[in-house]
Order: sequence, then structure tokens, then C-alpha cells
Amino acid sequence: MRFQDAVRFFTTPPISGPKSTLAIRLMAGGVFLSEGLLKFVYVNQGVGRFTKLGMPIPGVLAPSIAVLEILGGVLLMTGLGTRLISVPFIIEMVVAVLSTKIGLYFGTSPLPKPPALPTIGWWAVLHESRSDYAQLLSCAFLLAAGPGPWSLDAVLQRRRASRHASTAPSTSPKGAVAPAVS
Repeated sequence: MRFQDAVRFFTTPPISGPKSTLAIRLMAGGVFLSEGLLKFVYVNQGVGRFTKLGMPIPGVLAPSIAVLEILGGVLLMTGLGTRLISVPFIIEMVVAVLSTKIGLYFGTSPLPKPPALPTIGWWAVLHESRSDYAQLLSCAFLLAAGPGPWSLDAVLQRRRASRHASTAPSTSPKGAVAPAVS
């Protein structure tokens, strides 16, 4: 893929998808937004959790992830930069699963055990990763499908197309350039 193609992929996503894409954006964006806010409100969800997991520089990383989740959640919900923000969210969800669910599987997690059975093993991982899984697949869908027609990305694309159409010269059948119509 050429650089221009990559830029076009992220800046001019398809907007002809189903209107129901809005529901996926609102669900994923709302969860990221609320989780980002929780990292600031409750230390055990932010710096404390990152410290227990052995994350590097938790005092910087936790607030940085929180800001990503808050701003990115709003971007997903509004459908602005949908494909761009989906990439760091996919990476974040993979890191979240790897850093929390492997220890849960083996029973070595530094985090509190789930409040009800199963508390370790495969079934515990499946149960405890349901939100991570939903967020990961929602962002993968939005990366592939784009934001849908009810998004700010779509509004901006339609505005650009309209502006481009009104300034581009049109040609008559004989090849003469006709004045642009506004």
C-alpha cells in the first residue's frame, strides 16, 4: 500500500454503510468515554491498576490512556476520525487482554479475583473479557467499514465533494470548458 493510499484510507472512509453503524459507534465510544473518566475518578481503575499490572511509568501511562479513551470515545460517538481512532483502540484492547487475562487464566493476576465463579482458568477469561472482546471487534468493524452515513466524517466528505463539484469546470460534449454552476 502506498503512503497516499494509506492516508486516503484513513481520511476518506466509506460513508455509504448502514445507518445502524451509528449504534456500534455509540456503544464503543460510550464505553471508552466512561472507562477513561473512571481512570481519573477512581485511582484503583487508573494509576493503581496500572501499577499492580507492572505497567511502565503508571503515573504517566494511566492518565494518557484515560485522555485517549475520553477524547477517542467522543470521536467515535460523533464519527469524526473514526478509522484513525480505531487503530489505537484496537492496540489498547489487545494490550488490555494480554496484560490482564493471561494472569487470570493461570491464577497469578495481581488484580482482585472475579467476585463469582469461575475465578481462574479458561471460563474466567471468557467471562471477564467480554467487554474487551466487544470493544476490540467493534473497533475492527469501524476500521473496516468506516463511520457510516450518520457521522461527522460523512458530513465533512459531503461538504468537500460539494465544494469540489462547484469549483470544478465541466466540459461540453465538444470539449469546450463551460463555466461552473454554483
